[in-house]
Amino acid sequence: MGLGGTWDDAPYTAADIAHAEAAVEAALDIGITVFDHADIYRRGKSEAVFGELLGRAAGLRERIVLQTKCGIRQADGRRPGMYDLRSGHIVRCVEESLTRLRTDVIDVLLLHRPDPLADPQDTAKALASLHVQGLVRRFGVSNMSAAQIKELQDHLDLPLVADQLEMGLGSRDWVEAGVLVNTPAAAENGFPHGTVEYCRARGIQLQAWGALAQGRYTGPPGTAGPLDAPAAEL
Repeated sequence: MGLGGTWDDAPYTAADIAHAEAAVEAALDIGITVFDHADIYRRGKSEAVFGELLGRAAGLRERIVLQTKCGIRQADGRRPGMYDLRSGHIVRCVEESLTRLRTDVIDVLLLHRPDPLADPQDTAKALASLHVQGLVRRFGVSNMSAAQIKELQDHLDLPLVADQLEMGLGSRDWVEAGVLVNTPAAAENGFPHGTVEYCRARGIQLQAWGALAQGRYTGPPGTAGPLDAPAAEL
């Protein structure tokens, strides 16, 4: 998300490419080989800059797992922002991501947010078509509950392999939902019950986003809360 310059339509620069290259090399040096994108990150520039790196570095594509997400329409002058998991939108987003990333296949495609107005059968049809065409190898979801995952899986022969959720020391509802059952504090927990258990039983990988809470535990002195310092030591 942090690669590709600014969150606007300004073009990325040579400095942005150099920054991305340094970040990717540092990740590879410590054994990180999964790179997670989304079509909306930096308005597509995160994918485009990463595509520049794939085009320059021979053999890099074969060394990594390339994951991206689609399903969020950003607001523009004609319409407000919305979640869109209609088949046509999914296919179009994948085609555009492939172009930006300069690759012929996406290893893992996640549906970025649930779309309550989408027909899950229509959504599943798009995923199946992308797989048959060899454009996407595996599929998953992001920010979805067990019920939403099951609804989609019921229409899809391919297994959903991941659910990406906000998880970290600053976002603990995912684990506290199972700990605070039958306690007054449970009423304040907004995480859908059974999601962790559902994923564990079916071998669906739980991926964390926002795990570092945007630097909450590593920021300048005086910016953290009273419990952040001891939490950071963990």
